[in-house]
Amino acid sequence: MRSNRYIWALVLSALVGGTPAFAQGTSGLLGGSSVGPNGGFANYSGSGGGGEGLIDGGGVPGSDGRLSYFTAPLGNPAKQGPFAFMDATVYTQTWTLGRQVVAVRGLRDTTGVLTGTPGTLIGSGTTALFTGDLGRTEYAPGVNIGLGWKFDDGSSVHARIMHIAGQTWGASASLAAPYARSGPNLADTFLVSDVFNFPPQFGGPLRKTAFEGTFVGRVIDAAGNVIEPGEIVPDGAFYGIWNGASNMSIEFKRWYTEAEIGGRTPLFESNSSKVYGIGGVRYHMFMERFRWLAQSFDLAGNTGGRFEATYDNILSQRMYGPYIGCSHDLYLKNNFSVSVDLTGEMLINFVRERAYYKLGDETVQAKRARNAIDLVPAAGGSVNLWWYPVRGVQMRVGYTANTFFNTRNMDEPIGFNYGAIDPAYGRQAFRLIHGLNIGFGVFF
Repeated sequence: MRSNRYIWALVLSALVGGTPAFAQGTSGLLGGSSVGPNGGFANYSGSGGGGEGLIDGGGVPGSDGRLSYFTAPLGNPAKQGPFAFMDATVYTQTWTLGRQVVAVRGLRDTTGVLTGTPGTLIGSGTTALFTGDLGRTEYAPGVNIGLGWKFDDGSSVHARIMHIAGQTWGASASLAAPYARSGPNLADTFLVSDVFNFPPQFGGPLRKTAFEGTFVGRVIDAAGNVIEPGEIVPDGAFYGIWNGASNMSIEFKRWYTEAEIGGRTPLFESNSSKVYGIGGVRYHMFMERFRWLAQSFDLAGNTGGRFEATYDNILSQRMYGPYIGCSHDLYLKNNFSVSVDLTGEMLINFVRERAYYKLGDETVQAKRARNAIDLVPAAGGSVNLWWYPVRGVQMRVGYTANTFFNTRNMDEPIGFNYGAIDPAYGRQAFRLIHGLNIGFGVFF
C-alpha cells in the first residue's frame, strides 16, 4: 500500500510541475503556511541541510531515510489549530450576451391610412438600438474569505466564499437622430420594435404625432370647395408603446458567486517542496439580467405609467458538484515560495430562465418561466507567489482561472411575441472566468 501511495504521488507531482526540487545544504531553510486558492494551508519545509531526494521515515528509495519536520513561521506544524484568510480580487469572464437588433428608426402605419398597406414602415429603418452597443467585458472587484482547521499531520479542512460585484452595461436611443438627420416627415425621430400579441393596455398614447386627427388625400379647389373628401387619420394610427416610441434603453447586468468546502492532505515532500491532494465540493452561481425599457410620449409630452413598458430576461445558473486535484508548493528563498494548483469538477447545473413584459404602472404583465438541468464539466488552476513577513502572517498575489463547458447564455435576449415570450437561449461551449487576487492569511 505504501508503494502505491508514492507511485500516485509521483504522477500528481509530474502533473503540477515535475519532480519536486531537492535541497542540498539548505541550512536554515525557512518555510511557511499558505492559504491556497482552495483555502488550505500548505506548509514549507524548515529542515536543515545535508539531505537530498524524498524525505520519509519509511526510507523511500532515493531518500536518506530521515524524517523532515516542518517548522513554519506560523508555528510548530505539529500543533493543530484554526486559520483564516481574505483576498481582494479582480475578475473578468467571457462575454455571453448574443447580438440582436432591438429597435429601428421610424413608425409602422398600423391602419394603412397613410400608406395604403397596414404595417408598412414609415422611415429609414436604420438600426437605432442593438445589443452590440452595450460594450464588452471588463474587470470587476470582489472578495474571497474563508476559515479552516489545520491538523498536526499537515492536512487541513476549510470553507470559503467568493463574490464578484455586479457589472452593468447600458445603451440607449432617443428621438434625437444622429446628426439630426431625418426625412421631411421627421419619421426617423421615432423608434419602432416589432412586439406583437400584446393587450390593449400596452397600446400607448392615442396621439403621438401631428398626423392623427388630420385628413389625408383631401383635395380643395381655389374656391375652398372640397373636391375629394380624403380620409381622416384615426387616433392610434401608430398603435403600441413600441411603435413610435421616443426613447428606449437596454441594460445587461451579471454577478458571480463561488463557494466550497474542502480539504487537502500531503502526499510527499522534499526539503523544499511539498505535493498535496485536494478535494471537496463546490458551488458556482452565474446570474445574468437583460432589461429593456420603452417610452412613448403623447403630443403634450406626457409619458410614464401606461405609456412605458419594461422587458426583463433573467438567466440563473446554479452549479453544484465535487472537485478533485493536486497542489505543488515550492520554497524559493528569502521567505518567498510559489504554488501551483490544478482542479477538475463535474457539476450539476440547475438552470432557471425567466422572461416577462410589464406595464409601467405595474398593472399588467406577462411572464414565461422554464427550468432545466445540465451537466457541466469544469477545470481550473491557479499560480500564487507567497511571502511570510512575520510569524503567523502570510501574504500572497496570484492568478486564477476556471473554465466551464456547456453552460447557457442569451443568444437573442428579447422574445418579441408578448403572447408566448420565447427568447433564444444557446449553449456556451466554453466560458472562462479569471483574474488576479491579493490577500493575507493568519494562523491562530
